[in-house]
Parts: sequence; structure tokens; C-alpha cells
Amino acid sequence: MRKRPTQARSKATVGVIVDTAARILSDQGWAGFTTNKVADEAGVSIGSYYQYFPDKHSLIEAIRDRHLENCLTILKNAVEGRKPLPVFVEELVDGVIAIHSINPGLHRVLLDEVPTSEIFRDPGSAFEKAYLGYYRAAALKYCADKDGTAGVIISDAIDGVVHNAARRGTLQTAAVRNELVRMITSYLRAADTGGSALP
Repeated sequence: MRKRPTQARSKATVGVIVDTAARILSDQGWAGFTTNKVADEAGVSIGSYYQYFPDKHSLIEAIRDRHLENCLTILKNAVEGRKPLPVFVEELVDGVIAIHSINPGLHRVLLDEVPTSEIFRDPGSAFEKAYLGYYRAAALKYCADKDGTAGVIISDAIDGVVHNAARRGTLQTAAVRNELVRMITSYLRAADTGGSALP
């Protein structure tokens, strides 16, 4: 961002711009995404837009940053406390699905159409470390995950299912949700006993 909002009014303006931009991306894709369209539909002048975002790529980064922060919040809330395994998995899966269901087409556009900054491909980024840290903490609670591998596996499994379901438009179906819960629960139970989740 060109300028960080500090006052309530400016924070609200930036929030409206980011919300509007996410909706436009979701509905119209990268080809229909322009700074003028965002400013017009957000009800702000183009000057106000450029006060905070020098171009549309910086706005994309703001949308991604918000999404990543929301993901970390979901993980933090799911990991806190000592919950029965089924409760933990349901809260985690429901939270991740809910985050990815806001503007349903957005995630497909971000994954498939929008030019990606190298920071989002960096496996050593601060976000990736925090993200996997929560999954590893969860795995330690529910299975014998001494080297952190189980945490990475459940992270990759959830990401893969959720991202592909978002692309296909099936993310909000009960079948995807229930099968994902069953898969993660079965895996963690098997990992806790050193066995296999497969018959």
C-alpha cells in the first residue's frame, strides 16, 4: 500500500475498496478488474483510491493479505483449547470452507488468473511458517507427530481439497465438507496409533 490508514474513516474507506475489489474479481475475473471500476463501485474518487493503492497489483496484495490473515485466525481459533478430535476437525474444516466461500469465484481467479508475486510462492515466508506452525501444533495434540510431518500432510490435504472444490464450484456442498472431515479425522486417528487410515 502507498499509505496505511490510521483513522477510523480512512480504515473504513480502505475496507470498502478491498471488499469491492474482491467482489469484482470474483464476479468478473482479472479481465474485468480495473482501478476505475473499483473506485466507481466502491463510491470513492479515483484520487482517494490512488491515495492508498498505487496500482491494481497492490490492491490484489491487500486482498490476499486479508485472506491470509483470516486463514491464520481460523487456524488459531481451531487449535486453541483441548477439544475432542471430531470437534476440532469440524471447526477447522468449517472455518476454512467459510473463509474460501466469501466471494466464491475469488479464489479461482486469485489462483488461476491473477499474476502472482514471488512472496506468495515462498515456502519460507512468515505466513507459511505461521500457517504450518498451527497445523503442527494441532497434530501434536491429536497424534504422535514428532517431526511435524502429520501437520504438513493435513495442511496440504485441506488446502488441496478446498482450493480444487473452489475452482469447481463445489466448495459449499455437504458432500465435500463431510468427506473432508472424515478424511482428516481418520488420518489423525490412524497417525495417533501408528496405523493406516486405509482398510
